[in-house]
Amino acid sequence: MVSFSKRACYFQHALLYRHQQRSLGSKLGNHRIFDGPRARFFVPERLDMSDLIASSAIDRRLADIVTPVIDGLGYELVRIRLMSGKRITLQIMADRPEGGIVVDDCAKISLAVSAVLDVEDPIEDEYALEVSSPGIDRPLTRLKDFETFNGYQVKLLTHDLIEGRKRFAGELRGVEDGEILIEIPEGTIGLQFDWLAEAKLVLTDELIAESLKARKDAGVITEEFDEVDTSETIED
Repeated sequence: MVSFSKRACYFQHALLYRHQQRSLGSKLGNHRIFDGPRARFFVPERLDMSDLIASSAIDRRLADIVTPVIDGLGYELVRIRLMSGKRITLQIMADRPEGGIVVDDCAKISLAVSAVLDVEDPIEDEYALEVSSPGIDRPLTRLKDFETFNGYQVKLLTHDLIEGRKRFAGELRGVEDGEILIEIPEGTIGLQFDWLAEAKLVLTDELIAESLKARKDAGVITEEFDEVDTSETIED
């Protein structure tokens, strides 16, 4: 039986760079909620936002560096994250515009990205560079992702409290006027893209079946890289 993975391909190696950490944050001010066909929330505008969800200033800096390289190879950056732990890991998720990425693609991206990072030198200390596909229960990091996966179950996490909560789970209802629409038990609400700290698809039978069909159609199904990995989730 074929199993499924959050990442369909993987390539990594250790590098030595320098790190320039910048911090940026903002606090939630007063906000209001209006009744109507769709609830709307209002929070102060955030600074230094881009069209890719990134959890820290260094992630945004790294995205600015590697995006032109990845685009130039014909791929798209899906997520970039510098993670600490027993060892520092720079995780890059990429995909083809039409979907479907394999190990050789990951290796090509890794070599090109490592070359530009060697020149820009943005990270301090030794770290591992990990390049992978976004997988089935993929993170949603670009505004267009919320259009593409309209109708699927998602979990969203906001930077700040919105009416006393940061976590939202429900069915995507697309994008309208720059707002992510999500249907939750209380009704359909709109959240500004800039408010999101994290967003990901929920692994469902429907999502697995459709992803499997798309990968078969694209000829990129491989048993070697298709294990389930749900270690990175937005906790309820």
